[in-house]
Amino acid sequence: MMMSSEKIQPEHLARTAFVYVRQSTLGQVRDHHESRRRQYELADHARRLGWSDVVVIDEDLGKSGATAAGRPGFQRLVADVSLGRAGAVLGLEVSRLARNNRDWYQLLDLCGLMATLIIDADGIYDPRHLNDRLLLGLKGTMSEAELGWLRQRAWEALLAKARRGELRLGLPAGYVRTHDGQMDKHPDARVQHALGLVFDKFAELGSVHRTVQWFRHAGLALPVNDRDPAWGAQLTWRLPVYNTVRNLLRNPVYAGAYAFGRTITRTRVVDGVPYKSRGLRRDRQDWIALFHDRHAPYISWEVYERNQQLIAHNAQQRGGLVRGPAREGVSLVTGLLRCGHCGRRLHVTYGGAPSIGPRYQCSGAARNHGAARCIAFGGLRVDQAIEREILRVVTPGAIEAALAHGSAGTEATTAAHRALELELQQARYEAERARRQYDAVEPEHRLVAGTLERRWNAALASVHELEQRFATVVAEHAAHPAPDRARLLTLAQDLPRIWADPATDVRSKKRIVRLLVEEIIASAPAAVPPQVELIVHWKGGTHTRLAVLRNRSGQHRRSTAQAVVEVVRDLARSLPDAEIARVLNRLGYHTGAGNTWTHGRVTALRNHQGIAVFTPAIDHANRLTLAEAAKRLGVSTAAARRLVTRGLLPGTQAVPYAPWSIRADALDTEAVQQAVHAVQRGQALPRTPAPNQLTIENSST
Repeated sequence: MMMSSEKIQPEHLARTAFVYVRQSTLGQVRDHHESRRRQYELADHARRLGWSDVVVIDEDLGKSGATAAGRPGFQRLVADVSLGRAGAVLGLEVSRLARNNRDWYQLLDLCGLMATLIIDADGIYDPRHLNDRLLLGLKGTMSEAELGWLRQRAWEALLAKARRGELRLGLPAGYVRTHDGQMDKHPDARVQHALGLVFDKFAELGSVHRTVQWFRHAGLALPVNDRDPAWGAQLTWRLPVYNTVRNLLRNPVYAGAYAFGRTITRTRVVDGVPYKSRGLRRDRQDWIALFHDRHAPYISWEVYERNQQLIAHNAQQRGGLVRGPAREGVSLVTGLLRCGHCGRRLHVTYGGAPSIGPRYQCSGAARNHGAARCIAFGGLRVDQAIEREILRVVTPGAIEAALAHGSAGTEATTAAHRALELELQQARYEAERARRQYDAVEPEHRLVAGTLERRWNAALASVHELEQRFATVVAEHAAHPAPDRARLLTLAQDLPRIWADPATDVRSKKRIVRLLVEEIIASAPAAVPPQVELIVHWKGGTHTRLAVLRNRSGQHRRSTAQAVVEVVRDLARSLPDAEIARVLNRLGYHTGAGNTWTHGRVTALRNHQGIAVFTPAIDHANRLTLAEAAKRLGVSTAAARRLVTRGLLPGTQAVPYAPWSIRADALDTEAVQQAVHAVQRGQALPRTPAPNQLTIENSST
């Protein structure tokens, strides 16, 4: 290193010489020792030039010089220069100090202002001199351009290799690299079985969250690649979390495809500091490369596509773009209904009481910009109409579905047993291996023997725990055998009853509906009677049009039948509420909620329907009961009833078993008085003509 020291003045030597040491990556720090050694040697060079106070700044080892953000060492250097503490700044080359002109010229301006020298391997520069500043500026520009060229060449080479499908930055769990550089499934049967079980359970349960719950409840771990910079990817086993299962299902590698460029990185500046957001997903048409059938798959590409659609529709906070997951709510077609007037997805709401059914409404416009709601209607009749259509479609294949369900249940149990059995086999192998290592160590090596003994004991404890778990699972399976095939066939023939059974999982019914129905367009045309018009778009392109009647204002499924209301209206003219309740119960009538009648319920119904209460002082002046009529006529109640049934005394009943209602003026007619006189004398009652009796006038003979 040869250079002139004429530019070094006493004012420079009176201050501190700062040696800046930096390497761009941790790999360079670990592998490129010579470059770092040369940078540290600059401290001795500064002392040879006359500086007694030399400070080495090496906090930025392993950090890129593309920006000053995240480089505390460079920021400290700039601060010392700006405070006039630095007599010289030493760096092996300009690129060590900064790789962009903004940071470089900031340092250059400060050095010129504070009379600080810049020293590198080529010479000593004073930024106050025009020629030195020009040369330093050119060096900074070349350093920045060099970084850009390096990045451009590396990126273009990477893209070229990726477009050929040959770039492998890392292998996911379940795959290994063969000797010829290709990918293949992991040779461990436990790894293959565990990953296959993830896809099978997701297809069965239809939700990432429920799949994770199943694995954690069963205590089954999944293989995960731990990426250690020092040792590379190491396969470990852990209980799954949500992100593990979701990323596994989203990775097209498991469908036998090669994909590159699925995510991008975006940079945003917050308070002057850039932050990078990595892993932002791109649309499939924007992927850089996608090749099918490049290696052995765990699932087919069709299954992968179906899984992506299901995951997308299960997402929340996506508005009308997705259906939403099949939840525990009783509404059957949540997420499938779309407004026929504005095109928005309908929302479902529930009342406070469990017995109140769902209600569908188009409230998107009201939520977004305060507009009026398009349509709103009760969900019970709509769900029932869709249920009838689903059962009409599904019933022919119910037997096959039942057999498939029985086989799936047996396969799921067998798969869980197999996963636990493979885990137990591996644990026994690890225990046997630990035993062999312990037996092979010499007794004199007590420290080594103690460590191996503890490792062996831990392996034996793991084997014991897994054996207990396996025995428990086998016992539970024996206590709950697989469903009988004949019984499944019998149940399949009674699918409507099974569907309506309260014990049937509503999420399973929703999944069946979503497998068959693409969407349902709902509208409320102006019609009499009012109705909801549904257009069911089935999978496959066929359509079905349904008309579902709507309740009029004040009507609902718990309202009392109109026929019962009319009966109460008639009975209220002659009976008090308690007697009306007795008659209604005797007739077998019930309230809208299915309850029997009481005095209070009759009163509530009258008040709601505006029916006047029975008032004896007013109503008895015109209408009499059977007992009151008998008392006025001076005969027994049985005789009066006989007069009524013979038709001699006019009387009416609102309904069968209701009390007779007799007009008061009917007691004074001649026919009634003659009949009463005959009863009092013990004579036979006058005969009344039969309605079908022939006379001379109406006879045709």
